[in-house]
Amino acid sequence: MSQPVQYVTNEHGERVGVLLDLNTYYRLVNPLGLDDECLLGLSTDELKALSCCKLAVAEQTRLDDLVARNTESLLCADEVGELDDLLAKADQLTILKTRARYTLKRLEKVKAAA
Repeated sequence: MSQPVQYVTNEHGERVGVLLDLNTYYRLVNPLGLDDECLLGLSTDELKALSCCKLAVAEQTRLDDLVARNTESLLCADEVGELDDLLAKADQLTILKTRARYTLKRLEKVKAAA
């Protein structure tokens, strides 16, 4: 179907039904489903919890220590690797938190439009 919407009419020319292409249908039944940045399958409470989570206290303490010692060039090769791993974890967590906040904002817009 080339058009996103086509109407079904009865013998009197009255519109009695609608045919939608799949993308239009998916946008209607799950408006966030076509947005790759949205986190799907999580409840609002789960998204809120994810949006404000942090590294575990032990990992954050270790990260702070490694960063401080790194500024003074006091890290051995293994510690540099550990610092890189912790920074990568923190980066991934930041991305997840941002996506959770983005999903919550999109959900608010969908609810407001409904």
